[in-house]
Amino acid sequence: MRKHQKRIAAPRSWRIERKTAYWTVKPEPGPHPGAKSMPLLLIVRDMLKLADNSKEVKRILHEGNILVDGKRRKEIKYPIGIFDILSIPAIETDYIVLLDKNEKLSLVKLGKEGASRKLCRVNNKTMIKGGRIQFNLYDGRNIIPSNGIGAEIETHDSIMISLESNEILQRFAYKEGRKVMVVGGKHSAQTGEIEEIRIVRRPDPNVVKIKPLDGGESFWTIDEYVFVVGEEKVEIPELEKL
Repeated sequence: MRKHQKRIAAPRSWRIERKTAYWTVKPEPGPHPGAKSMPLLLIVRDMLKLADNSKEVKRILHEGNILVDGKRRKEIKYPIGIFDILSIPAIETDYIVLLDKNEKLSLVKLGKEGASRKLCRVNNKTMIKGGRIQFNLYDGRNIIPSNGIGAEIETHDSIMISLESNEILQRFAYKEGRKVMVVGGKHSAQTGEIEEIRIVRRPDPNVVKIKPLDGGESFWTIDEYVFVVGEEKVEIPELEKL
């Protein structure tokens, strides 16, 4: 694997200028896929405009001024991806990372309450020692429920977790009628309601029919791109700002 990244060949999700320099920083392996994550240095310098160069970014991070999901991150190559919560305590500002309609990573400001919790999708369930269930989440973290809410949770469901305690606060089931957000493909950033889930009996991915909340025409997408964001309503109001 190459240790360097040509700027012009950077993933299309990166919101950076392509021809200002030859090289750019490459994210280190982490919780998000390389095509849908961006190194922290580029977030701070190129998107937030908090620094003019990498040296200034390193100082900002070294001083502990940037929090990701409630934890201070000091690595310039740390990968930031969809639904991560980026906080800057010095200016009391919090952002959620989302994909916009052009499949580019965007920062949307959060309210104070929204910065203390995070929405995650359950990608897998595994049995661990003692017969307990462990949930493997979209952002790479693993959770063993301790508050009794995890018994009914299934793969593809979404859960709201507390960033302080890492406990599950709420579950959003993956089924018809639930509110969802598309996080890939030509319908990226579209919010809607599940009309139908079709299980495909072959190696191809399952597909989901979604009715847009804005009243547009229903469309199909693969289940990998579908992220449940609420039951009767979208639980993150900021999603509607895209």
